[in-house]
Parts: sequence; C-alpha cells; structure tokens
Amino acid sequence: MIIKLGLKEIPPLTFAGLRYFIAFIILLPFIFRKEKLEEIKSLDKKTWQKLILLGIIFYTATQGTQFIGLSLLPSVTVSLWLNFTPIIVALLGIFLISEIPTKQQWFGTLLFIAGILVYFFPVSLSSNQTLGLIVMTIGVLANSGSAILGRDINRSGKHHPLVVTVISMGVGAILLLITGIIVQGLPAINFITILYLLWLALINTALAFTLWNISQRSLTAMESSIINGTMLIQIALLAWIFLGESISLKEILGMVIAAIGALFVQLKRTS
Repeated sequence: MIIKLGLKEIPPLTFAGLRYFIAFIILLPFIFRKEKLEEIKSLDKKTWQKLILLGIIFYTATQGTQFIGLSLLPSVTVSLWLNFTPIIVALLGIFLISEIPTKQQWFGTLLFIAGILVYFFPVSLSSNQTLGLIVMTIGVLANSGSAILGRDINRSGKHHPLVVTVISMGVGAILLLITGIIVQGLPAINFITILYLLWLALINTALAFTLWNISQRSLTAMESSIINGTMLIQIALLAWIFLGESISLKEILGMVIAAIGALFVQLKRTS
C-alpha cells in the first residue's frame, strides 16, 4: 500500500487520516439532497450510536492499525493476518446477529484459509515484530467487529448506503486525522503525494466503501468478508500484469484453493 507506493517517509496515521477525510469531503455534497437530508433527520438515537461506533471501529481503529501495521511489518505478514478475518466474522455473526453459516460455507471458509496459508508459506516471524503483530491482531478484531456492525446496519435496507458511508466515514476520518496529527504531525505534501491521496480517496475509499455498504444489504457479514479477502488474488494478478511481478507455482496453487473456497461460500446464494 503506502510502502509499495514509495511513500515510506510519510507518517502512516496522518496519511490514512488525510485519505479518509478527503474521501469524506468528496462524498459530502451527495447527501445534500432533500431525500438524504430527510433520512438523516429521521435517524433515531440508536441508529446514530451505531453509525458513530461504526466510524470509530471501521475507520479509526481498523484502517489506523492497518497503516501502523504496514510501517512495522512486511506487507506479506499484514496481508496474512488480515485474511483470518472471515473466521472471526463467521463466529461473531452467529452470536451477535444470528447469521449461521451452512456446512458448505464453513467448508469453503476453511478451504479459503488453507489457500491463503499455502500462498504465504513459509512465513518467518521474528521476535522484533511482536509490536506489529499485536497492532495487527487488534486491527483484525476491529475489522471483524466492523463487518458485523456494518451488516447489522445495512441488512434492513432502511438506510441509504451513501448516508451510512458519509456519517460513519466522517466520524472515523476526523478522529483518525486528529490522532495522526497529534501523534505523528503533518507530512510534507508534494505534488506526487497529492496525486496519490486524490486517487486513493476517490477510487479506493469514497467509491469502494460506498459499494461495500451496498453489498452488505444482501450479503451476510461472512460472505462479504470472504469476497473482501479475494483482494489478495486480485492484487497478485494485477501486479503480474502491470508490474511484471512473477507468481510462483505455490502461489498460484494457493490462489486457486482460496478462490474455490470463496466460491463454495457464495454458492449458497443461488440455492
């Protein structure tokens, strides 16, 4: 992510805060329409509490820990840790929102995790990575919790995905940016940094997170998490096509196993 973009010198928390705050500003004008404003005015106290909590968990905690994790750990280790999210989401979903996976979905999830382990094997962890692993463990738990809470908010279909995205992202982005500035200060902003920020804010954040909330209307939390996990496959293929990065036979095998597992989880949708 930031490391790949060659922005290692930029404080990760501040950069993340700027990215999400700019995305919030991009989306903000779209809710100044009569029907969106009326919906926001009609939100009850409980819904406001959920949206604020979603912003804190999904943006401030989840995204913040991922950016910190990338500054402390190799990107491979961060990706491996994040791909354990579906298992935690599946377990939390049973107890918190009564979404019980089928046997086929459990099999598909385990197959997906097996594929991820094959892809990353062997993973070497050193003792000086302890802090990074603690940060990423918190990040995975926050990511899992936000998937459950997001699904709980979106599955009723009562709230427009844009309203959910703008309110939660606004809360989380402001907190993340303030935290980043206090802890790490402001980064040196140059033209290249601005281009990266605008691209990430518009495509990877404003658009991507709105689509995420749309998907959570119809997909269970577990199904969404599995699809989100397939980013590993997408990134590897795009890096091969556009950057010329090689993919080993072991990595291809891992991606195939993970893809089959993801397919098993989603096949339930057609039955």
